[in-house]
Amino acid sequence: MAFKTKDLSVLAYANGFTLWHYVTGDLAAEVDTAGYFNAASDMLRVGDMIMANLDADGTPQAGILLVASNSGGTVDVANLTQVGASNSD
Repeated sequence: MAFKTKDLSVLAYANGFTLWHYVTGDLAAEVDTAGYFNAASDMLRVGDMIMANLDADGTPQAGILLVASNSGGTVDVANLTQVGASNSD
């Protein structure tokens, strides 16, 4: 799959920082690859965080992505910091 701008939305904005939400059927290994978010390079700033719901149509993952760089239209996010990784029922 590929990045879809319609699936990226603002949760909060303050002091030059934006907290985003993104949902996709893509896997973390695809989403945290440099260039995945290039279509949103005009909106994403270094230091912004993206709350991500990934593999939404498979085995869901959730986590936080940090916009690590955005230069010349190429966006790179740090690897997913996963939340809710285990469930000890």
